[in-house]
Amino acid sequence: MVDTLLEGIRVLDLSQYLPGPYAGQMLADLGADVVKVEPPAGDPMRRLGGVDSDGLAPGYKLVNAGKTVVLLDLKGEEDRAAFEVMVEHADVLVESFRPGTLDKLGFPYSRLEAINPGMIHVALSGWGQGGPYRLRAGHDLNYMALGGGLVASGADGTPVMSYPPVADHSAAIQAVAAVSAALFRRSRTGRGAYLDISLMETVLGWQSWPLTMARRGHPPRPGEDMLTGGAAYNRIYRTADGRFVSLGSIEQKFWATFCTTIGKPELIGRHSDPIPQTGLIAEVAAIFAAETLGHWESLFAGVDCCLETVAELADVPDHPHIAARGQVKVTGGPEPMVETFLGLRVDGALPRERPPLVHGDAESVLSRWRG
Repeated sequence: MVDTLLEGIRVLDLSQYLPGPYAGQMLADLGADVVKVEPPAGDPMRRLGGVDSDGLAPGYKLVNAGKTVVLLDLKGEEDRAAFEVMVEHADVLVESFRPGTLDKLGFPYSRLEAINPGMIHVALSGWGQGGPYRLRAGHDLNYMALGGGLVASGADGTPVMSYPPVADHSAAIQAVAAVSAALFRRSRTGRGAYLDISLMETVLGWQSWPLTMARRGHPPRPGEDMLTGGAAYNRIYRTADGRFVSLGSIEQKFWATFCTTIGKPELIGRHSDPIPQTGLIAEVAAIFAAETLGHWESLFAGVDCCLETVAELADVPDHPHIAARGQVKVTGGPEPMVETFLGLRVDGALPRERPPLVHGDAESVLSRWRG
């Protein structure tokens, strides 16, 4: 079962907004007991984007479901003492403060390590714990911009913002992978770890290929390369009713099937046209623009050539494949919620249903962890 992989692991989640809380939620989905420690005013994400009738923002509830939320004032003596006991019993601590913030609160890594030398400390930050940008403000868009994640996006020469935030989510996934590896090392050595994870560097870590191409004088450009919209066989096309389809017929065999299906076998040999395939793109675009999405979905039903509809978000949960896999849960009522679960099956089991977030207190958590 997915939710037993980290059974018995206790996590303190001090993070706010999205990256850290999402990492904490993934750890909870894998079976860890996650306690989210927030300041007395709460995580600012509680109010981000508007609130429901319970006073909490939907995004906050979604990314913190499965956790116990505790309010602690780490500047107050009593709450600091309770936090120290939590650290003593924790296996993992996740935080997303700017570098040096925990030091100012009286909890530098050296002190946390002294309290619990076996604890895994995850320090998530925008730019990393060192370097000239370490204290610089930033958000997902900025990390994507400097880390190489935007320059080749967009087909008209203007970089396109990614959504949902890529750096936020990818850094969270990297954090969970690093935590899992650190826990494995601890099982053999007893040693904890300090994990410095930068959101920008997570994006940067994907850039070996494009950086190499740029160093050789051929940087990928929007609309000019195979993976940036310069190939007719790997592109997004608009249909007559304003919808879109994605065509990913990169392999010759898929392109041949595509051309045969649309009744244009004469285009098969043009798969190898020089990129950017401007003329061929225009021809294919005109073909798609002549019919509605429904026409193309019907024509390509059962055809194996890497063509899929660009789904509207409202349609995603009810897609036959997605519904069959059980990764999405929709609740009704006047304030419906849609939860997505880990894309993971262990021994064939479906993901568990995630419990809602629970508001607790330090005493109840310590009672549970001590027991």
